[in-house]
Amino acid sequence: MKPEEYIEQVIDIAVEAGIKIRDIYLEGTFEKEMKSDNTPVTSADIAAHDIITAALQALTPDIPVLSEEDAHIPFSERKDWQRYWLVDPLDGTGEFIAGSGDFSVIIALVEHNRPIMGIVYVPMTEVCYYAIAGLGAYKRDGQSEVRIMSRQLPADREPSLKLAVSRRQDPQSVLKLFSNTKHCELIVLGGAALKSCLVAEGKADCYVRIGPTGEWDTGAAQIIVEEAGGQIMDIELQPLSYNERESLENPNFIVVGSPHLAWDVLLTAES
Repeated sequence: MKPEEYIEQVIDIAVEAGIKIRDIYLEGTFEKEMKSDNTPVTSADIAAHDIITAALQALTPDIPVLSEEDAHIPFSERKDWQRYWLVDPLDGTGEFIAGSGDFSVIIALVEHNRPIMGIVYVPMTEVCYYAIAGLGAYKRDGQSEVRIMSRQLPADREPSLKLAVSRRQDPQSVLKLFSNTKHCELIVLGGAALKSCLVAEGKADCYVRIGPTGEWDTGAAQIIVEEAGGQIMDIELQPLSYNERESLENPNFIVVGSPHLAWDVLLTAES
């Protein structure tokens, strides 16, 4: 089947997981522990993982699932995967624990090491971003659905940039990366995928992530951003890759809405 033939079913899976996360969040009682990489995991992460993996396996039994909460599949086994689901059941676990509401469910379909379909569902607002390669990126909010496009800044003059940053990130550390740029406005938000979606819908021009993330954090966001006219790259401005090495950790990366700009000039050299 082509991705467009089951996109609605996968959105339904993301929504089902999101409802479970929202219920646990509103109850305010959840279990929390630290994983071996010193990142938190909650009972909401696990519940969403169980819902998503079971549903995807039932929908597409021939497509393997790689989830953040079950990522110990050796490279020797997954390196030959031509197509697989890449899942972050709860992106923004820190935001979930802190009670900000800025977290999402992420499901991507990766083919030949490139995301070809992506869904980012926001449980607390019931907003869904999704994209399919070649078919555009969309934002669904209740009964309303619109095609989204990133903001294209003019290349013939110095841009005034809107930078998406995390609540848990020192704003000065971000501004330091853009010390070559005179005009910057900061937009503060939670989980990584949500900030990428801000870029995709033109509400921010750039999001820089310095620090550890997994491939599941960027898979769905990448296809959404690309189909909206933007790009996700590492800090050396090279494309991100998927399932091509033993480690599933991303390099530091940048999400941009206007790929044609001279980002190598806008970014401070020592970044």
